[in-house]
Amino acid sequence: MKTFPKPLSTKEEKEYLLKHLNGDKQARGILIEHNLRLVAHIAKKYSTNEKDMDDIISTGTIGLIKAVDSFNLDKNIKLATYASRCIENEILMMFRSEKKLGREVFIQESIGTDNSGNEISLIDVIEAVDMDVVSKIELKEDIKKLYVIIDECLNKREKEIICHRYGLYNYKEMTQREISLKYNISRSYVSRIEKHALEKLRKKFY
Repeated sequence: MKTFPKPLSTKEEKEYLLKHLNGDKQARGILIEHNLRLVAHIAKKYSTNEKDMDDIISTGTIGLIKAVDSFNLDKNIKLATYASRCIENEILMMFRSEKKLGREVFIQESIGTDNSGNEISLIDVIEAVDMDVVSKIELKEDIKKLYVIIDECLNKREKEIICHRYGLYNYKEMTQREISLKYNISRSYVSRIEKHALEKLRKKFY
């Protein structure tokens, strides 16, 4: 493992951030250089050999640079916390690109069939356990994003229908018919609400 400069003190970091925001390129370089240890620490979680580590650190450094350039001092958050997110996002993007998993698949679209020949979608495999490490990481991120989008995009009735249909938020998974009986509405109306809600989620998801 390469050795990296020690992290800056809180006081030093703030001073260099202020200089960087005023256009000081040297301060920008110092902030990047003294946070490379953070990149290496995060890269360890994703590396399997030395070659991988070098590639991941290079990619993570891009995320660090983006973090330093976009960091907002007015936000109540530490640079290291913000940078960690940017670094991990950049690394995950690299894995997605390399594995060519076709992540443009939306949650309600078919991604194949099961052993019985039935079509399955992304939502059907949320609890699958036979995934490699990268897929598990990606799925975890997608699930977190899905829950955020559900709260942002859907009204109360749409959220209830979607949560019942797919067993989200600890709701019991239900058929359209069961939902129609629960809310005393027609099955076709449930179907329309579900379809409209999924379309809203699909547009926001990527």
